[in-house]
Amino acid sequence: MNLFGTFTAVVTPFSADRSIDWPAFDTLLRAQVAAKVAGVVPCGTTGESPALHAKEQLEVIGRTVLACKGKCLVVAGTGSASTEHAIELSKAAEKAGADAVMVVVPYYNKPTQAGLREHFVAVAASVKCPVVIYNIPGRTGIDLLPDTVASILDASPNVRGMKEATGNVLRCQELVRRFGDRLTVLSGDDSLTLPMIAVGARGVISVASNILPAQVVRATQLALDGKMEEARKAHLALLPVFEAMFIEANPGPAKAALAHLGLIQNVLRGPMAPVTDATRQKIVAALDTYKTQT
Repeated sequence: MNLFGTFTAVVTPFSADRSIDWPAFDTLLRAQVAAKVAGVVPCGTTGESPALHAKEQLEVIGRTVLACKGKCLVVAGTGSASTEHAIELSKAAEKAGADAVMVVVPYYNKPTQAGLREHFVAVAASVKCPVVIYNIPGRTGIDLLPDTVASILDASPNVRGMKEATGNVLRCQELVRRFGDRLTVLSGDDSLTLPMIAVGARGVISVASNILPAQVVRATQLALDGKMEEARKAHLALLPVFEAMFIEANPGPAKAALAHLGLIQNVLRGPMAPVTDATRQKIVAALDTYKTQT
């Protein structure tokens, strides 16, 4: 499996009663396929996975496989604060047809590095499909260190990728230097995609591509093709949109932007809430500015 290019961490749209809005979800997936993304990532943080029931999570993954299989990769979010739950979700996602699973570092528990190693080794051993580690210490409260990654890779040959969201390009280049082709590093921050590709990352798991999929695909591909001057221009033009997506906690801004475009309702499940009106205005302004510049 080639983890290369733009992967969209797709939102889970909800209706006014907070049930999943399946027609809106299907529309979002069709737009991703039409934009020729390398893959979609349902049930990640952007998909509000902590607020989904287990049955809903598997329904989202199954619906994504149905819409995207053979057209782009499906990397299903199956992480949990519980190792056993992550194993159950990963097995079910693989059975449903996902091409790979993405497993976030266990959150809130703050396990030791030894505990993190055992968690990922156990999950990887439970499936045959590739596993992508998702390291985002700003959300989980714990950082998966490179030495621990090395130990996981030694024990788990199907751990193939890492969504690197420490916000630190130095960490990205350390991973690339140490593990080379053994581990594909993907940017976990839209605003850092260009500099991370410059030091060896192979793409991005993007929030902004929910809103501007073709444009993010183009900017990422230019960088991967080594067309750095064009890539820089494309990246910098998108930068205000990238930044707007994180004025408040993800996926609030992304859902506000999609609602502004008439693609979904601006509904989140608690404890997440819609962005403030001031934030919404900044998001709209960023989108309008991008349109006038391109």
